[in-house]
Amino acid sequence: MSASTPQPDQSIRPADRRVSARIGAIAESATLAVDAKAKALKAAGRPVIGFGAGEPDFPTPDYIVEAAVEACRDPKNHRYTPAGGLPELKAAIAAKTLRDSGYEVDASQVLVTNGGKQAIYEAFAAILDPGDEVIIPAPYWTTYPESVQLAGGVPVEVVSDETTGYKVSVEQLEAARTENTKVVLFVSPSNPTGAVYTEAEAEAIGRWALEHGLWVLTDEIYEHLVYGDATFTSLPALLPELAEKCIVVNGVAKTYAMTGWRVGWVVGPKDVIKAATNLQSHATSNVSNVAQRAALAAVAGELDAVAEMREAFDRRRKTIVRMLNEIEGVLCPEPEGAFYAYPSVKGLLGKEIRGRRPQTSAELAALILDEAEVAVVPGEAFGTPGYLRLSYALGDADLVEGVSRVQKLLGEARD
Repeated sequence: MSASTPQPDQSIRPADRRVSARIGAIAESATLAVDAKAKALKAAGRPVIGFGAGEPDFPTPDYIVEAAVEACRDPKNHRYTPAGGLPELKAAIAAKTLRDSGYEVDASQVLVTNGGKQAIYEAFAAILDPGDEVIIPAPYWTTYPESVQLAGGVPVEVVSDETTGYKVSVEQLEAARTENTKVVLFVSPSNPTGAVYTEAEAEAIGRWALEHGLWVLTDEIYEHLVYGDATFTSLPALLPELAEKCIVVNGVAKTYAMTGWRVGWVVGPKDVIKAATNLQSHATSNVSNVAQRAALAAVAGELDAVAEMREAFDRRRKTIVRMLNEIEGVLCPEPEGAFYAYPSVKGLLGKEIRGRRPQTSAELAALILDEAEVAVVPGEAFGTPGYLRLSYALGDADLVEGVSRVQKLLGEARD
């Protein structure tokens, strides 16, 4: 279990505390930090290849960009609009949710947010009281526990590993449940592992949550990025009786290569959406109207663009897994979704590599950046030391060059 938000030191006058305990306890986003460092090194002239950020290398499709250009010219988009989102976008998101997930919702059950991160935070803020526990399967995306703590909750980690395909069982979840448990987080496909739960596995977790009256927050941002025989399952569509205690977060970032446009959303029960909308009305008000108009074109359009991206990601997925598994001491399961590989590097820790003996995956990631000029994210960022996360959402040539550098460097490991 993670520690709850630290309490202020009562020996210090409030006026002398420069940063609140609540905000001071937040860790920087490790994925963004690695990406920023890689970009800074590249700007300084070093040939760094970055596997850090979960960001498609494709441009946003032209028809979406054109919708934004037209929106810029329309004065109605130069003004405030409803804090919860443009009515036509909310309606389109509801229609898209039915089309893609089989989950029927009304536009009044949708809140448009500034990206997926705001969606996650506002969802937790709307339902958590101080001390409420949220079960978070690990490896987890670095933002989840921070959002829980910001909302006053307590993250409770349930750890899986490569032996189970990075998936947790109902038995593990039950072992973590206490009288303070309020929410279980369900993410499939997963960031950082690419794990995808089968329909039977998803149903078992959903029925367990129903049995104990728990809320489920499910992140469906990678819904369209599944490979091979894997299939995406939307819990509230699979178990309609779960809908009154289920919140779905999603967005345009991954499906439509729109990470910089910052449009996400929350779908949930009307009272929760109303509460989260009230919060947003004071925090940020409405999302940029131009970005919302672009998102409207995206979600109301066809899925041809994502089909092309998925084909490229699938090719890169097979390449990166093969190349990583060729490194002695590395074990990389094949991800079934998203665009991340999450290899175990425990077999390399403590070995000598160019005069250094990294004892942790964080130290190994630093060595790889220094010696191979390749940026990867250590497993410490995702709650499971001993692993690395590599995004394969980058060009084929850079992917092969980057992993080849890692192969060459780690191939020098000696006892």
